[in-house]
Amino acid sequence: MDGDLPHDRPPGPPDSSRREMISLLARHARSDGEHRTPLANLHLFRWSTTAMIECLVTRPSLVIAAQGSKRLIQADYPFDYGRDHGLIIAMPLPAMAQVTQASPEAPYLCMVYELDLALIADLMTEMRLPAPRTVPEGRAMSLCALTAPLFDAALRLLRTLDEPSHIPVLGPLIERELLYRLLIGEQGMRLRHLTLAESQTYKISRAIDYLKRHYAQPLRIETLAGEVNMSVSSLHHHFKAVTSMSPLQYQKQLRLHEARNLMLLQVSDVTSAAFSVGYESPSQFSRDYSRLFGAPPSRDIAALRSAPAG
Repeated sequence: MDGDLPHDRPPGPPDSSRREMISLLARHARSDGEHRTPLANLHLFRWSTTAMIECLVTRPSLVIAAQGSKRLIQADYPFDYGRDHGLIIAMPLPAMAQVTQASPEAPYLCMVYELDLALIADLMTEMRLPAPRTVPEGRAMSLCALTAPLFDAALRLLRTLDEPSHIPVLGPLIERELLYRLLIGEQGMRLRHLTLAESQTYKISRAIDYLKRHYAQPLRIETLAGEVNMSVSSLHHHFKAVTSMSPLQYQKQLRLHEARNLMLLQVSDVTSAAFSVGYESPSQFSRDYSRLFGAPPSRDIAALRSAPAG
């Protein structure tokens, strides 16, 4: 399966490196939630409970959980990552997520490094990597082995947080090494395709960006195909290969995720949220919402608000 790892994985990081990463994350993420850092692409997360279920649209990124574990469900497919492997996300994808192992004594501690396609393109040029001849198969989200070199580069990036005055010089160097490790790794082909303007992966990335910007508007597949210079059949085939959804299903999930966030933030009631994300029928909205989140909107939002905050 796409989320499975090869059996002959290279050696992982030593325990001493993992302990150091845990210490760094605990020191720089002292409270539950997301923590921004002086490095624009680096975000830290800490959670002390497994109660919260997140509804999110992922960002292209490398995710490493130094302590605890988490499950991301994308198009009904689960990705479990933690001690032995991380997660690589090549494109924005609607997903559900829940921390599966955490406690106040041993919280979930995680670093998320957002992937900058411009930096990847520059590095590819410097490495003189030839353009990939074949379209990579499989999803735009996959587990990745936490090899010692990859983990070491991530750890050294975290170390710069203890010496912020060194970040302008050391940060870019370590970030380039981290991207290099990804380019020569399991998802390297997918990342290389993302930077090539004529590749199918790049065009699907553009289609996703279009859907994110126009999710509340009626979708005509012919219009979307024209926007990214693909035939309708090719768009359907490659879009589903990457996201495990059709463009219409992707748009529907974007709408439902956005509506859930609006209601959770008490910006809208059920009917207003339905109309604001493009639904013409509140009853259809409630049916779709229940299928995706497992409960009608009002009950789901009430349960989220009453859940422990961690």
